[in-house]
Parts: sequence; C-alpha cells; structure tokens
Amino acid sequence: MSSALHGRTAAAFDPESAAWLDELRAGGTVRERALARLHDLLLGVARAEAFRRRNSLPEAVIAEFDSLCTQAAADALRAITGKLEAFRGDSRFTTWAYKFAILEISVRLRRSAWHERRVVLDDAAWERLSDPAADAQQQLEHQELVTALRNAVTNALTRRQRDVFLAVAVEEVPIDVVAQRMGTSRGAVYKVLHDARQKLRRILAKAGYGVSDA
Repeated sequence: MSSALHGRTAAAFDPESAAWLDELRAGGTVRERALARLHDLLLGVARAEAFRRRNSLPEAVIAEFDSLCTQAAADALRAITGKLEAFRGDSRFTTWAYKFAILEISVRLRRSAWHERRVVLDDAAWERLSDPAADAQQQLEHQELVTALRNAVTNALTRRQRDVFLAVAVEEVPIDVVAQRMGTSRGAVYKVLHDARQKLRRILAKAGYGVSDA
C-alpha cells in the first residue's frame, strides 16, 4: 500500500485506532512496544473469556488456563499483524483485535475439553436427541423420526460415514477433534459428513419424513 493511500485510510479512523496502526506498522522500538502492549491486552481478553467459560469446562482444562491463554494471545497477535490491511474502522481497533483473542481461546478450550474425552458412539447418544419439554404426541412423532434416522444410519451409511455422523451430529464432537482422532483433515471430515447427510435426507424423505437436514 502506498503512503498516500495509507494516509487517506488512517485519516478515516478514530485517533486511538490510527495510533495503533501507525505504531504496528512502524519499525524498531516503536513497533516492539506496540506489540508488547497489544499482547498484554489480548492475554487479558483471553483470560476473561476462559474464566467466563470455566463452569462448562473439566478441571483438567481449567488447570491449563495460563498456558492456553498465552498460546491464544500469541496466535491472535500473529493473526492481527498479518491482517492489518483488513481493518476497516467499523469499530475501534482494539474491539476488532479482541475478536481474534476470543476466537483463539475458544478454539483451544474446545479442543482441550475433548482431548481426553472418549468419543462415545453408543445407544446413550440417541437418548440425548429427545425433547423433554414436548408433549406426548410430539414425543411419539419425534421418537419415530429418531428411530427411522437411527435405522438409516445403521443400514445405509458406510462405517466411516456412520462414525463421522454420530460423532459430529449426535455427540457434537468438534470437527477438528474428529479429524485428529481419524488421522485425516477437517476438509475430509466435512466431505464425509456432507455425503452422509445427503444420503440420510434422501432416505428420510422417501419414508415420508419432511426433514430439511439430518
């Protein structure tokens, strides 16, 4: 980007945001100090987000908060400095930057929470699909749909499609965890899941169930 374009763009930002951009684009000590300040802010945001989620996390993950937050802040800082040109000034620079820290720590907390958890692919998983708030007729209709879905999963899907579908759609295991457990990529898991859902939709539609997705 030319200096003239930089000037016109920076002028449209609030003073604080413009100062952040100028310092992060500078060289030497100015940039290093700005990076250190931003890292401290990102670390604080990551810690606040981790603390906010603590009640839903296992003790083992909570014990790793410091390490996870430090990693999240470092990766968020790296992402931000690589995307400075993407900042458009729709919000303050710090507000924009904080989103990177929240995303990074969220991903790490999710991965860590599932790291030691066994992916359960058994009968108990299907029971979680029931809706306790539904009335008797709704529960009966829902149970019929679940039974039809379960039969389709058992009889129509390949073993790999079945494992992926149950893990992601029923057990709600994060895609990256499934990919890691299966020794494959996220893209490959998405493809298997897409094919499984397409097949299940066709089967359920043919059986008379008006479903938009499986």
